[in-house]
Amino acid sequence: MSKRCGMVNGFPDCIFTGVFHFPGEGKLKREGAASCSFCCCTGGGSAPAENRLEKTWQSLRREGRTALMPFIMSGDPSLEATREHVLKAVEAGTDIVELGVPSSDALADGPVVQDAAGRALAAGVTPQKVLEMVAQLRQETEVPLVLMCYYNQLLQAGEGGFIREIRKSGGDGLIVPDLPLEESDGLRRAAAEESLSFITMVTPLSGLARSRQIAGAGSGFLYCVSVAGVTGARRNIPVEALEMLKTLREITSLPLALGFGISSPQQAREAAGYADGVIVGSALIRGMEGKSRNERLEFIETFLASLRSALGPG
Repeated sequence: MSKRCGMVNGFPDCIFTGVFHFPGEGKLKREGAASCSFCCCTGGGSAPAENRLEKTWQSLRREGRTALMPFIMSGDPSLEATREHVLKAVEAGTDIVELGVPSSDALADGPVVQDAAGRALAAGVTPQKVLEMVAQLRQETEVPLVLMCYYNQLLQAGEGGFIREIRKSGGDGLIVPDLPLEESDGLRRAAAEESLSFITMVTPLSGLARSRQIAGAGSGFLYCVSVAGVTGARRNIPVEALEMLKTLREITSLPLALGFGISSPQQAREAAGYADGVIVGSALIRGMEGKSRNERLEFIETFLASLRSALGPG
């Protein structure tokens, strides 16, 4: 087992120094990289807890594939339906699943995702019920499950307790879109203690210095927002988003996942030339709206298979 990083204010010192510890290799310095997803202190290497995200990214790198990462709203139209949607998505070639925890104050969500959250809330879905579904899914699939929720939900449940419950249920990562980096220390510390990936978000407006800070504070992968706005399908991937990905490639070794606006195989193929993963949400949710169970499952299979084909074989 290799030496682990020291701690600075409760965080691994590799975040600040750029010096990383690898199994059997000791310390290595990666110039220009804000953090390393292989470092022992961030869940890779000799970290004691299983890290499905890291294993998935390693496999994708080895095979030269781009990750297909659908966003599915938990509880729309029911939690049992969501369980079936996730399993069908895995059959269609999904590599990582992002599960939305429905919120009435979803500041980053566009109309389609907001409506899905509203339907889930009307059905009585709560964060605890979502975690129970995650635990059930974990008995059926090893696909990494990343939860996206808002800070008020974490605050009500208690940061540390909710993080422990995510990990206990079998969740692999957490995204909190409305939590500023400067206010995330406690949550990041709690996630690190549970070997839960804390995924940070960067936009084309973040700027180089800010992007470096955001990347350095995250783990699992870097969520790259394609636009300065909310979620929702769009016709084209902005040039600014592709330029952002080029810049980020120079300052972090975290996998780069592009989301917000991708809705077609053509866009997925274009994004794959720059990103390590492609996130699709609104187009998937919209395609299931108003459909019967069998129609929803058929749409998931057909739509995600078309994206998988555009990204390369699964």
